[in-house]
Amino acid sequence: MMHSAMPNWLAKRAFLTPERVAIVDGKVSLTFREFHESVQAIARKLARTGIGKGDFVGLLVENSYRAPQLIYALQYVEAVTVLLNIRLTANELKWQLQDSGCRWLIYDAALSTIAEGLKTEYTTLSLLSYSDIVAQEEADVALATELSLESLHTVIYTSGTTGYPKGVLLTNGNHWWSVMGSAINLGIQEQDRWLVCVPLFHVSGLSIMLRTVIYGMTMVIHRKFLPHEVNQAICQDGISLVSVVTSMVTAMLQELKEEGYPVSFRCLLLGGGPAPLSVLRDCRDKHIPVYQTYGMTETASQLATLSPEYLDSKIGSAGKALFPSELRIEARGKVMEFGEVGEIVVRGPTVTQGYLHSKQHDQETFSGGWLHTGDLGYMDRDGFLYVLDRRSDLIISGGENVYPAEIEAVLCSHPAVVEAGVAGIPHERWGQVPVAFVVLSRCIDQEELKVFCSENLAGYKLPHEIYYVASLPRSAANKLLRRKLLNLLP
Repeated sequence: MMHSAMPNWLAKRAFLTPERVAIVDGKVSLTFREFHESVQAIARKLARTGIGKGDFVGLLVENSYRAPQLIYALQYVEAVTVLLNIRLTANELKWQLQDSGCRWLIYDAALSTIAEGLKTEYTTLSLLSYSDIVAQEEADVALATELSLESLHTVIYTSGTTGYPKGVLLTNGNHWWSVMGSAINLGIQEQDRWLVCVPLFHVSGLSIMLRTVIYGMTMVIHRKFLPHEVNQAICQDGISLVSVVTSMVTAMLQELKEEGYPVSFRCLLLGGGPAPLSVLRDCRDKHIPVYQTYGMTETASQLATLSPEYLDSKIGSAGKALFPSELRIEARGKVMEFGEVGEIVVRGPTVTQGYLHSKQHDQETFSGGWLHTGDLGYMDRDGFLYVLDRRSDLIISGGENVYPAEIEAVLCSHPAVVEAGVAGIPHERWGQVPVAFVVLSRCIDQEELKVFCSENLAGYKLPHEIYYVASLPRSAANKLLRRKLLNLLP
């Protein structure tokens, strides 16, 4: 029988290369030995609070060395980390915490107001600030020195087409194979330093946390994305890899002007939806090694990524499926030929086993052993994937996924709103922004409706504009035709 357990990743790395630098976060610099020792201490302190095997623990933390420290500590006590988006409102966070059944919420001091507000709404929730944990005595417990690849590692919520987010279940095995697929494609070099300026609560940030430990490379953490600081880190601090979305690349290029990057910088990993060819060509002209990638939370980050040797010849492509994964294009139940547009369907060991509390949705999404992504694309004759749209209705604003149904659900919960429709319009800075079309039962000031939305939706989900209309376009089956909403623009 195949042995599905393996040594704890951080323990193994600290044993292999203890004096290599693991994390740089401003003035904080930790070797793998130091990082491992700090994680073990935190794990024993977490055990003292009662957190243990199988517990779901919400994590509400900013970008800092504390995020990987806590995630690896939770892995050591065999708890499941529920990564929470710090940009969400209290109502959105409460829903995710209750849906996942979290008994604990670990939070940064800077987010204490949000955390304490959640406690008043969710009374069975136990709050633990980072300083609370540090102040605990260490429990005399045996930490998990082995990892089961079948065990659940993370739950990450992704916006749902029904208006409610779904908790994506990701195992140690999903993450392990994602780490391996990326390494086989991009390679590992001893001097590599991976800059993380994307949120650590996203699957992209989490995947860097896991890769750098398993690969034995340094992770450099930026608290937030500032194009000048990212460019400076690449040019002066030996950064060799960075993960970004299109709006971030655009800002970096504007700030960079005519200068280029040093040869030590070997990979700008570009995700978050299809990038405009103008941006890709600008990168090519400046000799910036940009690699488009296609993936999602459900595939534990990358599923396909362009290989280094095809950077010029296949510009605009997201490459081929990574080594352990497969993808194909389907339409009307059959596999499409090269060049034909259809739905991207994928399978492999990085693909989630399903969603939390969503068996019916799982049957529809994972039919035939393949994950039906809802994304449109095609493959050329050489088998390279070209992504056309990130789901038919999805809006990607600054790299964040925004589902119209979620915004519509909030708008329709206002007593003056009869129905609502949301679509995306192009935006110079963010790529796209949502706009709303609303049918009212009585007159209401737009400002009041915008304030109502801001109380229930994260900032990036807020409608850029709200238009009052007499009716919304619908099909014969009375389904909202979002693709026709923009025809209502004044």
